[in-house]
Parts: sequence; C-alpha cells; structure tokens
Amino acid sequence: MSGPSGRGRRALIVGGSMSGLLTGLLLRRRGWDVEVCERVATALSGRGAGIVAQDDLIARLRGLGLDTRALGVAITTRQIVEPDGSVSDRMSRPQTLTAWERLWRLLRDAFPAAHYHAGRGLAAVEQSDTGVVARFLDGGSEAADLLVGADGIRSTVRYACDPAVVPEYAGYVAWRSLLAETDFPPAAHAALFERMTFCLPPGEQFLGYPVAGPDDDLRSGHRRYNIVWYRPADEAGRLRDLLTDATGTTHAISIPPPLIRRTAIAELMADARRLLAPQLAGLVALMEEPILQPIYDLEAKRLAFGRIAIVGDAACVARPHVAAGVAKAADDAAALVDAVAESDDVPAALRAFEAARLPVNRRIVERARHLGAYLQATQTAEEQARSREHGIPHAVMAETAVLDFLHEA
Repeated sequence: MSGPSGRGRRALIVGGSMSGLLTGLLLRRRGWDVEVCERVATALSGRGAGIVAQDDLIARLRGLGLDTRALGVAITTRQIVEPDGSVSDRMSRPQTLTAWERLWRLLRDAFPAAHYHAGRGLAAVEQSDTGVVARFLDGGSEAADLLVGADGIRSTVRYACDPAVVPEYAGYVAWRSLLAETDFPPAAHAALFERMTFCLPPGEQFLGYPVAGPDDDLRSGHRRYNIVWYRPADEAGRLRDLLTDATGTTHAISIPPPLIRRTAIAELMADARRLLAPQLAGLVALMEEPILQPIYDLEAKRLAFGRIAIVGDAACVARPHVAAGVAKAADDAAALVDAVAESDDVPAALRAFEAARLPVNRRIVERARHLGAYLQATQTAEEQARSREHGIPHAVMAETAVLDFLHEA
C-alpha cells in the first residue's frame, strides 16, 4: 500500500447506485484507483422515485464539477388541500425536485465506464492486515486497500460484517407513482402541478410534487408528477396481505409492481375517492401500475470493520419524510473520503469516519421516526406524543423534506 496521497491505493465499491458513485467519484479526485461493482446487469432504475435535491446535496455535486443547472424542477410553494378540495394552508419553501433516474444518470455519466462493472454480485469478503479481497458470484476476485459497502438496505457487505442488523418495519406503507404531465386535467394542473401538495386524511398522508420527465426533460408539458400516499398497515395483517400476490406467494421486504393483486389496487382507488380531495383522487385513478413501498427503519451500530466500511442505505435507512437519503449518502461519502485520503492507516481512518457519522445517522433516523409516528398502525405512548407534535397539518407541511434540524445546535 502506498502513502497517504492516495496514489496507487485501490478501493472496491460494492453497489453502483447513488452512494457508491458518490464515494467512487470523491475517491478518484483524491488519487485513488476505484472499481465499482454492481450486481444488477442493466441500468439501475428508481422505480418511480422522486427526490428532493437538498441544498447540501447540490453543493456536493457542484464540488464534483457536475452541472446542476438543469437538475430538476424548482418550486416555491407548499399547500394543504382538504378532502373537500379546498386549500386550507400555504407556505413558501423554495426547493429543487428531481427524479431518481436524473440524479443517478448525472453521477453515472461522470464515472469512467471502464471502471463500472454491472452484473457483478458479491459472494464473500476476506481481509487481512494488508488488504481486503472481494469474491464475486462470477467466480472472480479483486484485491484492494479498502472495500466500501454501498449496496443498499439489503446490503451483502453489511450482512457479512454484522448479520444482526436488519430492517425494522415502521407500521405503514407508501403507494408511489410517477404521472405524465400531459395526463393532468387542466384544472388540476393549474391548482397542483407547480406546488408541493399535501392531503391529510386521519392517520394518513398524501404528497405530490413535480419532477423531470423521461430522459431528464424539464420542458413544460413534458415533466412528471411524483405521488406518494402513506397508509397504515399492521405487519401481520394488512402488510402481509399486500405483499401476497395472486398465486398466494408472500414476498419479503417488497413486491414487484406487476405482482400486486388487482383487488388491492381496486381498494386503493376506492379509498382515494372516499378519503382524498376530488382532484387528488383523480390523479390516483391514473396510476396504472402503482408501486408499493413498505417503510422500514435501519440503523447500523457500526460502520467500520477493519478495511471495510458501509455507507448510504447500507448503513442507515430513515423514513422518507426527511428526504435525507441521497444527501446523507453524499455526506457519508465525503466523510469517508476525508478520513482515508490523508491517512496511511485505513482501519484507523475508518474508525474516525464511523465516530463522525454514527451520531448524524442517529439524528436522521430519530427525526424521521418522529415525523412518521402518526402514520403507524400501532403507537406507543411516546409515539402518540410525537404524533401530537409532528402530526398536525401545518407541522407536516413545514417539516417534511427539510433538513434544517441537522444544522441546529
């Protein structure tokens, strides 16, 4: 292994999504040789995910020399729509809203194609005092000075290092979809499209906002609208029913959209007509193949294991209400790279990275739990108290997708 300048040092990154690419790009800027290995053979997809591009994330992207001028749709206003269709509250909150595919493609295009290996899944990892070896399902292996697990909530790297850490179901699900702007009725477009809109039936939350269209299209009329509808679902009953397909097979963690039973979707449409504002129920009716996302918490107690580190969703998954996922992944990547770049002792550097990031992860997870407590199928007394504070309509509108709490003393 060479000296701390990074020259000649080699990193393997397992996982080619946001956190893996961010870490890889930052390491390369500090002189490391980097190989990214992604188990999925085809281009990754966010499966209908919209993203709030937080200011900190935009600053990180600009620091990498990436062009953020056309990152997403800029909005200025949030509003709450009542079930009768009237607007009960509005506030100003300028933000940039983008699609998962837009951001991933920006990062993927910036990373050298020759060093990004799709269709290469990890089988096992081994390490010694002098290096780490990754063994892959294709029978090959790679050696490096550092291995970074950036392989998401079901991380193979995390499981190899700490198998006791597993996702914990939060007690509710999100129904998601991206709608074409051209599908909007004119009146609904005028009232909704350029704003972040909330509708709050008792114990539920509907959220919608504009994002880029296919192929990152930001032209008016070519964009899309991201819909997220959070609904309580107890784990043993309603969740299990939703994850069971027409053949009677119950899926773990999530279910592919084409396998969701048509009866479950019909129930969703009927509930939309019963619970949501008419203009929003009309949008739900346009969801041809909605995505079901059970909501999970995950918080690893360790991030460093010798020469192995975990980042992004492999290390911490917070409920979506804080919209911190990609911003946190970027901060994880920056902290890891700052730690290892100037050190010739990789394990010690990773311990310093862990000490810096664990408290931040904890704050993000706890904040997301506070914001989502009122949506849970069951609540403890403490969660009921959180609901009274964070579940009132104006608080939901003001606190969702806002990271100001991270900068508070």
